[in-house]
Amino acid sequence: MPQTRAILKTWKSKPTMEGAGVRLRRAFGFHEGPRLDPFLLLDDFRSDNPDDYLAGFPWHPHRGIETISYVLRGSVEHGDSMKNQGVIGAGDVQWMTAGSGIVHQEMPKGDAEGRMHGFQLWANLPAAKKMMPPRYQEVKAATIPEVAVAGGARVRVICGRAGDTEGPVRDIVTDPEYLDVAVPAGSTFAHPTKPGHTAFAYVIEGKGALAPGAEPASDGTLVYWDDGDRVEVSTGKAPLRFLFVSGRPLKEPVAWYGPIVMNTEEELRIAFEEFQKGTFIK
Repeated sequence: MPQTRAILKTWKSKPTMEGAGVRLRRAFGFHEGPRLDPFLLLDDFRSDNPDDYLAGFPWHPHRGIETISYVLRGSVEHGDSMKNQGVIGAGDVQWMTAGSGIVHQEMPKGDAEGRMHGFQLWANLPAAKKMMPPRYQEVKAATIPEVAVAGGARVRVICGRAGDTEGPVRDIVTDPEYLDVAVPAGSTFAHPTKPGHTAFAYVIEGKGALAPGAEPASDGTLVYWDDGDRVEVSTGKAPLRFLFVSGRPLKEPVAWYGPIVMNTEEELRIAFEEFQKGTFIK
């Protein structure tokens, strides 16, 4: 019999400020990160006030992680030390593997009404891949499939699978899934998960029970599941939309300071020393 995952813990995202003065809500970060291995951080930035986000995230380094940006409204202009430049807009995803090191900037721009809404998820890299060459998978909205599944839910498949449909982001070492799930009112959504993989949901609209018999979770709630081989989500009178994320835990030591995540304090020291000396980019 399939083992439906129970909820281990829920909590609300908290307001914070990052970059050059971007107001956002942090769903989880440094303190919660260990239980959500291989994921390190999830930020939810949404505002109708350009003063909250236009300062952006000027030039800064990353090493040892992947940063995954998903935009719902507005756009984000980006550039980096590899001479890449571009814009991700509504519905687009940028999956950046920093690997051995990259220096980049991300500057949010609102839509015509000044609205901005997006997410950034950080995923750790295993020790054997910390110093891999940097790379991008930039995925436009039109190439992300949206499928209807049993129960009436609609799923945007960014990475992983929903039913027989596979997302465009592939070849990621932690074997993740990243889905944007919309469940109509009065419905049930069931999704298989790999036993042993970390799995969580972040509610972005509406309300629903993220496990059988659970109290309904609302917008801005992070739900962290126990182990099992499926999740089951149900709605009452209100619809529900959430991000579903899962991945294989690394179970490795973490040495983390700011935008750099390594396995030891010595590796961390070397990374910042190289950044200061101008030898960070390999």
